[in-house]
Amino acid sequence: MHTPRHLLWLLATSLLLFACSEGSNTFDPTGYENSHSGIRNDNANPTTRAEYSRLEMPHIKGDALNLVVVHTTSNKDVNYILEWDCMKKSQRWSCYTLNRANSPKNVSRWYASKGESQYPKDPDIPSQYMFADDPYYGSGYDHGHILPSYDRLNSREANIQTFYLSNMQPQRNKFNAGLWLKMENMVSSTWNTNAFRDTLYVCKGGTIDQPSQILGTMKNGLIVPRYFFMAILCKNSQGYKALGFWVEHLNEDRSGDNIINYVVSIDELEQKTGIDFFCNLPDDVEETTEKVVYPVAWSLRQ
Repeated sequence: MHTPRHLLWLLATSLLLFACSEGSNTFDPTGYENSHSGIRNDNANPTTRAEYSRLEMPHIKGDALNLVVVHTTSNKDVNYILEWDCMKKSQRWSCYTLNRANSPKNVSRWYASKGESQYPKDPDIPSQYMFADDPYYGSGYDHGHILPSYDRLNSREANIQTFYLSNMQPQRNKFNAGLWLKMENMVSSTWNTNAFRDTLYVCKGGTIDQPSQILGTMKNGLIVPRYFFMAILCKNSQGYKALGFWVEHLNEDRSGDNIINYVVSIDELEQKTGIDFFCNLPDDVEETTEKVVYPVAWSLRQ
């Protein structure tokens, strides 16, 4: 039995939801209509767990074997949520929030003590669904954080959780330390300010589902995404706005590029990835917010 501070669910083709901390429930993951309080939301996630209704959550994938893992800290705050494909032994996305409460920099980046792994296995994913050894070492690829360590310096516990292997995707260093980092800095610093947002809702990952969007598969079975993406929703006193990033995983330093060239609407990002982002927004808000992007509203210019 895993610690009740973490919630983990196994989504199988039998449509059976196993909650590792609190028994099991059943639901139909292919569709759900949420009409509470008169708010129409035809594509919302099931309300089997409260965390499913969080705004950063995309729609849960309902086929094959998929784990939805909620990592919380000892004060019961949700640190981040990820979806893990058990057959591919790869994460599909990590999603999280940035706000006034979780953004203070109270600790430094965590480094493992001697004898510990810098990239520990996720304690909430059964061992048979993970690689026996760290598949990144000696591969030529970085351990590419999806939720960056920098975004969780509010506590040592929260920061350590960002180093779980389940929060990683293989990235070439020139990409990871170049264009991807530049995009992350926009989210982590430029937009993550009290003047800009009340809350940022972020979902990020690499493409692992469509063969044309996979760069390759290593001998050990680790999938290398051909594309990486970010979906960002901002809520402030003026309402909601959203944008996406879609970027090819190149072994080149493209940090000099203007990142506006990689901006797409959420609607377009959904078409590219097959993932339904921000599905828990009311339908009318989701439709208007995801349709268009106004780069100037995000301080982006040619």
